[in-house]
Amino acid sequence: MKKTRRIFLKDVGQYAAALGLLGLYPTLSGCNNNPKGAGEETEKTGEGGKTTDLFFKISLAQWSLHKSFFGPGRDGGWEAFSKALQTDPDSVLQGPLDPIDFPSIARNKFGIDAVEYVNTFYFGKAKNMDYLKELKKRCDSEGVRSLLIMCDSLGNLGDTDEAQRRQAVEKHYPWVDAAKFLGCHSIRVNAAGSGTMQEVGQAATDGLGRLSEYAAKDGINVIVENHGGYSSNADWLYDLIKSVGMENCGTLPDFGNFCIERGPDGQCTNEYDRYEGTRKLMAFAKGVSAKSHDFDEKGNEIHTDYYTMMKIVKAAGYTGYVGIEYEGSELSEEEGIIATKKLLETVGTKLS
Repeated sequence: MKKTRRIFLKDVGQYAAALGLLGLYPTLSGCNNNPKGAGEETEKTGEGGKTTDLFFKISLAQWSLHKSFFGPGRDGGWEAFSKALQTDPDSVLQGPLDPIDFPSIARNKFGIDAVEYVNTFYFGKAKNMDYLKELKKRCDSEGVRSLLIMCDSLGNLGDTDEAQRRQAVEKHYPWVDAAKFLGCHSIRVNAAGSGTMQEVGQAATDGLGRLSEYAAKDGINVIVENHGGYSSNADWLYDLIKSVGMENCGTLPDFGNFCIERGPDGQCTNEYDRYEGTRKLMAFAKGVSAKSHDFDEKGNEIHTDYYTMMKIVKAAGYTGYVGIEYEGSELSEEEGIIATKKLLETVGTKLS
């Protein structure tokens, strides 16, 4: 892997240099609050200086830079992180980057003009209008669109305890309001809970339905990602969204999150086929998450065949945003984002 990585890094470096992307992160700011959601334009990009209309547009998921925002703030383990998030959320932000600069980083560092936020970077600020106004101002100054907010650590929408489930639903309300203010089209939620598939499914139908009713008044979508547990079973998630039966309740298919169960060593023991899963979830897709980890010497993601995946996305008639979500460790976050963007452009050019 080391040898192929060096070869690939050379290609990435040449690509980044050509775009002027290597160097220090800018301190400029920016995001346009245009709420077009899935997007009505196509991405103009291409290889060899040629301009090509892609059938989709590229966005950047904030989680791709989580190490740079959190730094050692997550080193104490999940339990300590969760406690700090609830009691002193800013204390977990110990990295070199400031979340308020995310839109300008996307635009000036990576040449991407649409962003997908993660609420844990702004956990105490859902109702902080001064902060949200500043974030929106920075967005507008750079012409970067706010697309969605990925919401975690707010309780389980599929909790089989009705009181706990209702509380989880209500904890999402401020993020719906924040999404509306920023001009996002959706919030991404988790359909999690403890119990049998049927029990959690029934509970999640209720939780998602209640939240979708609240979000509908502001024209905000509630979208569920295949994000572990039952939600990574595409059959279960498909049936769940169908049972909710609301236009603004959909999915965010993630290319790499189809592990249903893991063993004590953390290895996946039960995984849904990612291609069939993506094909199934595209029926309700209001966004797409291009998960990436590792690349070969040709720039291909070694765990996911991007050509096959994007062919599935296109066949579904999807023409909206595809969000880069790099989670690897072999490349730096910056290198991984650039590599994923280049791969999407390459594959998109072939398919468009």
